[in-house]
Amino acid sequence: MANYHELIEGKVYIGGENALLEALQEQEISDVFDLRDTGTKAEGFPAKVTRHHFPIVEDESGQESSVQAAIRAVTAAVNSGKTVYFHCAGGRNRTGTVATGVLLELGLAATVDEAEALAKEKRPDINIKQDMRDVLKGFYPSK
Repeated sequence: MANYHELIEGKVYIGGENALLEALQEQEISDVFDLRDTGTKAEGFPAKVTRHHFPIVEDESGQESSVQAAIRAVTAAVNSGKTVYFHCAGGRNRTGTVATGVLLELGLAATVDEAEALAKEKRPDINIKQDMRDVLKGFYPSK
C-alpha cells in the first residue's frame, strides 16, 4: 500500500516527505512542491523532476500569503498539464490545507468543508488545524 494518495486522478498526488521517492518511482510526476518551512533536498531525487519550495510555517500566524502562493502555484501547474506531488513533513495539516484550496480552485468542490471532506476521502491522514482552516475560509468566504 502506498504512503501517498492520488488527490486528482493522474494529475495530483499528495503525502508526506517519507513517500516522495516512492511516488516519483511509481508515477509520472513532473513537479514536486515542498511545503515545509525548511526545504531539504531528498537523496536520489530525479533530475527530470522540477522542485518548488513554498514554505508554510505551522502554528504561526500570518501564513495567508504563503498558503495562497502554494495553492496558486500547484493549480497553475495542474492547469498547464503538469503532474504534481506536494507534501509537507507528515502530509496532514499543510498538505491538507493546500489540497483543499486546489480542489476549490479547480472547481472540484463548492465549499471549504466539501473540499476538505473530499481531500480526506482521498487521504484519510489529513488533519487541518483550525488556524489553517480559518485561512482557507478567509480566501473562500462564500464557500
